Amino acid sequence: MSDAWYLETIAADGSHVAHAIRRLPFRVGRDAANDLVVAARGLSRQHAIIDTNSAGRLQVTDLGSTNGTFVNRERISATRVLAGDDVIHFGNAEYRLGIEGGPDSVASDDSERTMIAPAGRGLSAHFVRQEREFLQLLAGRGISAVVQPIVSALDGRLFAYELLGRSTHPDLPASPMHLFQLAAMLGREAELSGAFRTYGVEQMAPRLKGARLFVNTHPEETFTDGLFDWLAQWRAQPDAPNIVIEVHETAVVEVEAMRRLAARLDEIGVPFAYDDFGAGQARLRELAEVPPDFVKFDMGLLRGIDTAPEGRQRMVRELVRLVLDLGSVPLAEGIETEPEAAVCRDMGFQLVQGYLTGRPVALSAI
Repeated sequence: MSDAWYLETIAADGSHVAHAIRRLPFRVGRDAANDLVVAARGLSRQHAIIDTNSAGRLQVTDLGSTNGTFVNRERISATRVLAGDDVIHFGNAEYRLGIEGGPDSVASDDSERTMIAPAGRGLSAHFVRQEREFLQLLAGRGISAVVQPIVSALDGRLFAYELLGRSTHPDLPASPMHLFQLAAMLGREAELSGAFRTYGVEQMAPRLKGARLFVNTHPEETFTDGLFDWLAQWRAQPDAPNIVIEVHETAVVEVEAMRRLAARLDEIGVPFAYDDFGAGQARLRELAEVPPDFVKFDMGLLRGIDTAPEGRQRMVRELVRLVLDLGSVPLAEGIETEPEAAVCRDMGFQLVQGYLTGRPVALSAI
């Protein structure tokens, strides 16, 4: 083989062990004659084989095992071509495919070591595919963002932008939803949120020219000192941008926590918004006792509002009136048509955001 591949696993003591694939075909199973012997009832005696195909690509073939071979948690029916960082399960024994000399190489264990698979039927999850690329993104490679305008509902004048994180990393999805799913598997949602926010604010600060910038927070970081320290550092800079912190509806958990949040934001002069209001629980008590500066009504509540049943229209109208009575600014999200916008204006919405008034654009276009 021209490439020196290995299978990395985690031993019972927590250490990382790399079993080198020094010859092909490379056999895996319970039988002592295999190249990798895995002592577990969940594996067949001859479980799977790793070899190369006609194009020289590494591949794995399940040998009709009882409990299956999985590549990236998908059970294979026969043969599957492999790539670096693929996560492979033989039964419930988990390995990650690596190449010696790569950025995350593990010292090879040259001994003929029998690995013991964990008990249980579920697939273990010690490794996450694309972890290396995700860490590169956190370090700045391929991190990007777009902004969407927020305008006055009455005359369409620009009021603010919302910052939306993106990725241009060639080996990662661009969608923030998929990136946050990957971050959740690694327990790093707050770090991803912070990386998007830091990059976007740095790029947008000289472009705002007085406009506000709404920035998102992840529920995992909403009440952390790190977020407030970051905001205070920005507020202390000359010509600091006018940042509005968006607090997701799921983070609005109880009144006392929100009071502390509002007080700390007020100390450093940063307004805040309740995001996705109406997407889940309305959190009316928290809204009434800790009114934010802005309330962003969820797009699901407003989509097709011009043709919605009278009951939904009446409910939204009453919520808008409540928000106004509390001294907050109601903002309609996801508005795509002029009839929707007209109904929102009639209901009392003061700000509008959506495809009708502006799609997300690259920061360089501002």
